[in-house]
Amino acid sequence: MSSAEPTIFLSYAHRDQPQARRVAKALERSGYTIWWDALIEGGSRYAATIDEALQKADAVVVLWSRHSIESDWVRDEAAQGRDRHRLVPLTLDGTQPPLGFRQLQVIDLSHWRGRADSVQMEAVRRAVSIALGQDPPPPRAVHETLLTRRQAVAAGAAAAVVGGGLIAWQSGLLAPGEAEARSIAVLPFKNLSGDPRQSYLSEGLTEEIRSALSRNLGLLVLAATSSNAVRDQPGDARSVARKLGVAHLLDGSVQRSGDRVRVAMNLADGRTGFSTWSESVDRKLGDIFAFQSEIARSIAQALSVRLATDAPVAGGTRNVRAYEAYLRGKALYNLAKDEASDRAARANFELAIGADPRFALAHAALSRAIASIASTHAEARELKPLYAAAVGHAEHAIALAPTRAEGHLALAYARFAGFLDVRGARAAYDAAYRYGRGDADIVLLYAIYAVRTRRFAEARDAIERALALDPLNPRTWRAAGSIAFASGRAQEAISRFDKALALNPAMSNAHALKGYALIRLGRLPEARAALDQENSAMFRLTGLAIYAHKAKDAALAEASFRDLVAQEGDAALYQQAQVLAQWGRSNDALDRLERARAVGDSGLVALATDPFLAPLANEPRYRGLVHSLGFA
Repeated sequence: MSSAEPTIFLSYAHRDQPQARRVAKALERSGYTIWWDALIEGGSRYAATIDEALQKADAVVVLWSRHSIESDWVRDEAAQGRDRHRLVPLTLDGTQPPLGFRQLQVIDLSHWRGRADSVQMEAVRRAVSIALGQDPPPPRAVHETLLTRRQAVAAGAAAAVVGGGLIAWQSGLLAPGEAEARSIAVLPFKNLSGDPRQSYLSEGLTEEIRSALSRNLGLLVLAATSSNAVRDQPGDARSVARKLGVAHLLDGSVQRSGDRVRVAMNLADGRTGFSTWSESVDRKLGDIFAFQSEIARSIAQALSVRLATDAPVAGGTRNVRAYEAYLRGKALYNLAKDEASDRAARANFELAIGADPRFALAHAALSRAIASIASTHAEARELKPLYAAAVGHAEHAIALAPTRAEGHLALAYARFAGFLDVRGARAAYDAAYRYGRGDADIVLLYAIYAVRTRRFAEARDAIERALALDPLNPRTWRAAGSIAFASGRAQEAISRFDKALALNPAMSNAHALKGYALIRLGRLPEARAALDQENSAMFRLTGLAIYAHKAKDAALAEASFRDLVAQEGDAALYQQAQVLAQWGRSNDALDRLERARAVGDSGLVALATDPFLAPLANEPRYRGLVHSLGFA
């Protein structure tokens, strides 16, 4: 292909032309040359012109919809793109492609608002690059909000996070000190299958082995983000273990051939660098869950750590199709990139359950994926049925495997964030923590719930444990800062936000949250500097409106609040209440909080411990709201 701008053939149904025009404009702004039939001049030979353009196009973008799936023209054009391995399928209204075109992941534009810089168009650009055989463009920073899935239940971290973690790792920002004798890091297993598409298997097996080890409370297992900070970096076992602050390293490789998997593993002593245990085994893919338990048992024995039980852990599957779909779903879910990846994760978890309805981990994962879609991508009318489905799958996971933390975690999150059911979520959070105290993500979520429900000592203990398990994850440090802020320790919060930003300077919300803590301490110039660096408009404008009021800049305060209302609307009712409370307009703030309750604003999970709502503490309406939600 030449160095000229790639040409994209846009295939669509005539009745979808208005939407097609928006897609064409967005792609043009992304640097592509777009050919679509609106460019055909009068008098041209219609079919011949289309065929010529289709043959010359570098890629074919098809817009599936309820109209286009009935069009023979669109099917023929899509078939040419598919057969040339240059097809990029989109859906305008959530319609699935017709049979014969379902092998490729479909990018959902049903909630797209026409912006070229949206996450949906980023997904399209990446898909086009892959179709053209080019390296995909680097992902934009994902905008995270406190207590959304990106903080609470995501199992992975973005590439920027790993890069920032490596910088901190190399610079000694997080000095490890003397490694705990029972600590271990599971390094990413290598994919030796010769097919990059099989990476989900090696990544999934790494994660499952790490999870199996973390269930043994005799071990201190470093979490994924911190362990992955050393991916592909030079250094012997001693230097890697010293930098990660662990006593032992487990690494390995995975090679698949048909329905069999060969796994080679090596356990190294981080103090000497010598191997203390190694094994290479062949297994059928269907035996993989039992195999993971064998590995955990062998490693525990090698480290002279007693297992709590030798009984097999429930919740897995022996069905190969179910297991593969589950691993693909987890890879997409952990990507946490955009709506398309979230919905594709959901589809794969549903395939896993279809292949094995008793696969408890798939039910738990599906619950989390549905809750993620609800919290991030759904319209208001979709929220209740989505969260109800999330609760249903979580409860099914618990019924199938009552001692697995994953189901309890999913149920707790769906009840707390989805239904604002503070009391109803407590038992599930407690169970998740009881069964998953070795998992950094579970401990992190429990810590956040504990501080929101005024259990400050438990929150502090839990977040310190999460930091020990995942010291190179900026998400953990950001949560630690939020917990300190909610607990009335603003100075400590600032230092923890600084560590999060040292690990990932582009991390969403962290600059604003630091600014909030600086406002509480009266350090207004520093607060303004922090807020000006925040990418999230909702958090930045909230902070600016409060800062400006305290700095007696009425014009900036009013402008920031006006922009907050105009840009975010009812999605920011809770943030509007924060501003109004700080402005001394208590009745207006309470009106916003009551409206937030009516629409199910998940920001209300912070209601009982939010320092910005402190002026409302003695208001009967505020106390009534706190009580009605179950905080008191």
